[in-house]
Amino acid sequence: MKPSVVLYKSLPDDLRSKLDEHFDVTEIAGLTPETLSQYADAFRQAEGILGSGGKVDAEFLEKAPKLRAASTVSVGYDNFDVDALNARGVVLMHTPTVLTETVADTMMALVLSSARRVVEVAERVKQGEWQGSIGPDWFGIDVHHKKLGILGMGRIGLALAQRAHLGFSMPILYNARKHHEEAEARFAAQYCDLDTLLKESDFLCISLPLTEQTHHMIGREQLAKMKSSAVLINAGRGPVIDEQALIEALNDGTIFAAGLDVFEKEPLPVDSPLLKMANVVALPHIGSATHETRYGMAKDAVDNLIAALSGNIEKNCVNPQVVK
Repeated sequence: MKPSVVLYKSLPDDLRSKLDEHFDVTEIAGLTPETLSQYADAFRQAEGILGSGGKVDAEFLEKAPKLRAASTVSVGYDNFDVDALNARGVVLMHTPTVLTETVADTMMALVLSSARRVVEVAERVKQGEWQGSIGPDWFGIDVHHKKLGILGMGRIGLALAQRAHLGFSMPILYNARKHHEEAEARFAAQYCDLDTLLKESDFLCISLPLTEQTHHMIGREQLAKMKSSAVLINAGRGPVIDEQALIEALNDGTIFAAGLDVFEKEPLPVDSPLLKMANVVALPHIGSATHETRYGMAKDAVDNLIAALSGNIEKNCVNPQVVK
């Protein structure tokens, strides 16, 4: 008899067929109070779940007493209560490698578009404002040879350092929990404390997960230490930045601009001041949003669940200590 699993995110046909080969699948439209109630029996029988979004915590686990594995179609897992999963011996799988290059591309795009005011001036052209040779009110700032600071030197940070250092001759500064020998050897990256990173970076790029320690890690005090010509880039998790403090810093010229792919609340509310600021590039969390990468993430998530429920885990496990 095949193990029962609940799928709460649609999959490409070939990946859904692969899932069906291994499991008895119940597909639902997301993890919501309504679906949890409507499919209560499916959750009671489920040994695995696969999807993205929704909260998986102790209350959810009470509704899924047979659960052995959860597979998220994402690298981040802040919507999972890992302590609760550990207490129940539930394995959590994620997709940390397949999206690295794509997210680094997005971050470099935010660097370039924020510095050169690409979105703003393109819109001015469309509005018919380009009537002759442009003047200083259309100018941006250079990217090449500027100092790029990376907060969080993981896979994505390393890929960003490669693009910036080799492609744009940018010196690399970084702050992380420990020294990154590869970044230092390949890209001459210099480890520094957070204050130094803030004070010296021309572009400060955040690539951190959301934890209790990183929540609002960048607030008024930190923004005040940055250069007035600096650009802040965030494609990690929105709440790492105190958004109200950022709005104030952008309004009063504490920093030059921001390029943001993530926000404290998503989707970004239509009344957010960020949407009215010419010095903000705001994207709808597109970091991994290419056809190729999203397919790769879904494939990894399917393979991860198969591995977890067959007792054959080799990679992509958040909490390997519970593997039996």
